[in-house]
Amino acid sequence: MTPRYKTIISNLIKIGVVLFAFYFIYIKLSSNQDLKGFLDLIATIPTIQIVSVLSLVFLLMLLNWGLEAIKWKRLIGPIERISLWKAIESVFCGLTWAVFTPNRLGEYGGRVFFLSPKRRIIGAVAMAVGNIGQMVLTNIFGSIAVCVFIYRFKPMDSLFFLFICTLAFIFCSFLAIFYFNIRWLNGLLLSMRFTRKYKKFYTILARYRKAELFRILLYCLARYAVFSTQYFIMFFWLIPSLHFSDVFMMVCILFFVQSNLPSLDLFDIGIRSVTALFFFEFITNQSAAVVACTASIWLINIIIPAILGSYFVFKLNFFGSLKRN
Repeated sequence: MTPRYKTIISNLIKIGVVLFAFYFIYIKLSSNQDLKGFLDLIATIPTIQIVSVLSLVFLLMLLNWGLEAIKWKRLIGPIERISLWKAIESVFCGLTWAVFTPNRLGEYGGRVFFLSPKRRIIGAVAMAVGNIGQMVLTNIFGSIAVCVFIYRFKPMDSLFFLFICTLAFIFCSFLAIFYFNIRWLNGLLLSMRFTRKYKKFYTILARYRKAELFRILLYCLARYAVFSTQYFIMFFWLIPSLHFSDVFMMVCILFFVQSNLPSLDLFDIGIRSVTALFFFEFITNQSAAVVACTASIWLINIIIPAILGSYFVFKLNFFGSLKRN
């Protein structure tokens, strides 16, 4: 294929991705009653207070994805050196791709196309390691929160409750052991004949030692703290009567349920709203405020970054150069 045709095809793909993302965003925003409810709810609040709170939540969104960019740069370091700004570009570009793909799979493509062609598949494996770290924390905190929720709001036979807690402990232990021994997966893949021929793509798993995985997990923990803080700010702003421990428990459960259900980012708001309403009704009767909080954070954390990332889509190099950087 000539360079001219490569350029034409590359530009068509970029335009198609951006148009597709904006179409999905427009459809969802134009029909979203939860966001309209949020606007109605804050209509009587002083403008300066609205601007201050939403600006803070927006800045936390930038911090959240900034931490993800630093984590991505560290993960990809053994494969290819990239600048922090390039890592930020790739993260936001990935969010644009993720917005219309199931389970955010497009995020992988949006990021790895910023790497040289021969390193893209390996980059996807490295990105998966970071996602596994985030998943481990989400599931551990979520499992503990579910046990606390059952103890407080769903009384049951003590032996059965002990059984549930034991299952949760085994589940959390398995996740932690698997994450800190991710190189075992490399050995497992090498032991199978039909996957052995692809070893050049996944042998990077053997490079991640426990110390490095622990550092990656700290970035995941920092991100978890940041987007949890966003929820705390919104809930305490709109429902000041809530107790901190109750909100933390419900937020952990919300993340836990959300991470374990297949979804599309744009339709994820429905899952978030239903989950939030089901659990938060045990601690508050202000269902409109609960849905409003959930919808506003969905807008700030998912939709706005996807819109910002559309600019970086045009910086992708689909064909690139096979030369090493």
